[in-house]
Amino acid sequence: MSYLQRTGTLQLLLLFIVVTSFSFTVRTVYYFTRQRDGTSLGPACTPKKHVVFLKSHKTASSTILNILYRYGEARNLTFALPFIDHLGYPQRFKAGFVKDFAENRDKEYHILCNHMRFYLPEVEKVMPNDSFYFSIIRNPVQLAESSFAYYHGVSPAFKRAASLAEFASRADSYYKSWEPNSHYARNLMWFDFGYDNNMADAPGLVSALLGQLERTFDLVLVAEYFDESLLLLKQALCWDLKDVAYFKLNARANASVSALNASMAEKVREWNWLDWRLYRHFNASFWQRVASYGHERMQQDLAHLRELRQHLATLCLQDGTPVASEQVRVARLKPVDSGNAKILGYILRANLSGNALELCQQMVFPEHHHLDHLRKAQSLPLVAWEPVRP
Repeated sequence: MSYLQRTGTLQLLLLFIVVTSFSFTVRTVYYFTRQRDGTSLGPACTPKKHVVFLKSHKTASSTILNILYRYGEARNLTFALPFIDHLGYPQRFKAGFVKDFAENRDKEYHILCNHMRFYLPEVEKVMPNDSFYFSIIRNPVQLAESSFAYYHGVSPAFKRAASLAEFASRADSYYKSWEPNSHYARNLMWFDFGYDNNMADAPGLVSALLGQLERTFDLVLVAEYFDESLLLLKQALCWDLKDVAYFKLNARANASVSALNASMAEKVREWNWLDWRLYRHFNASFWQRVASYGHERMQQDLAHLRELRQHLATLCLQDGTPVASEQVRVARLKPVDSGNAKILGYILRANLSGNALELCQQMVFPEHHHLDHLRKAQSLPLVAWEPVRP
């Protein structure tokens, strides 16, 4: 090959790299905004549009909620929204906890995803038979640490202890099962899944209930492997990669996260033994799903997801990272601290406009502001919630 030929080839290669980089930048916003009709850019399968998400507490579920909100809103899907910010929690779910269910029982709902205590017979009154059920779990030790920070001022058991280590060392004396909001302090995931968080270890009962959950839920994600979880969810729902892109929401600043030594961690697991059984069961089935997905394919798709997220951070965020809530000046983007937890938020770049601004705002909306936004879009004004009587 001559010098001119080699030079021409190099120039073409450089031009290809530049054009590809520019194309990715343009396609990011286009990719997120073009499909208002619900069509898919992915493989030849039908995207699922009837979805039930059990939003368990302190399991990265707020980020999942944001993904579902954005997906449904982009396709004009109908959400089964609550009167306020939850669906009757901590009562077991009733169909009447959905804002407009009583007035229009024939209405088609596509997505049910706000906080509830799961109860399948009532969920089935609201959601179609072909609905896809999923939830997310987290290691009970990290979940308990997070719950102690978030609910220290809410749970009487936590109020009595100066630290989670102190609580774990004397949990039996601090915890009173009959007190309001006691469930935050013991087996919180088990409670959210609809079961008795104080139940005794009857032979075979826990295994039977886990089998019941296995038959009900099509997929259970694992918070510690969040990106892998989203790829499994994407595959199961037949969605596109852009549908599961995210920024982490409702996360705490590192300074408000406490570490537990091995001895205290073991005490926390023993105290939350039902959550530990739940976690071990679905963690095992999760990795079976990962194996079926394929290791090489998983690694490739993880790289693509993280590349997309990094590009979105560059597009949307000032400095590309989350900040303390007091630094967020835009009211509807400002997160709310909870208990001892200092919540991180985001500052958007000042030069955003049009579709890029809309996309970036939706990705960083705090949960309560996003819910109000959806309620207005569905013509459901915010009202004071009144308990639905049996």
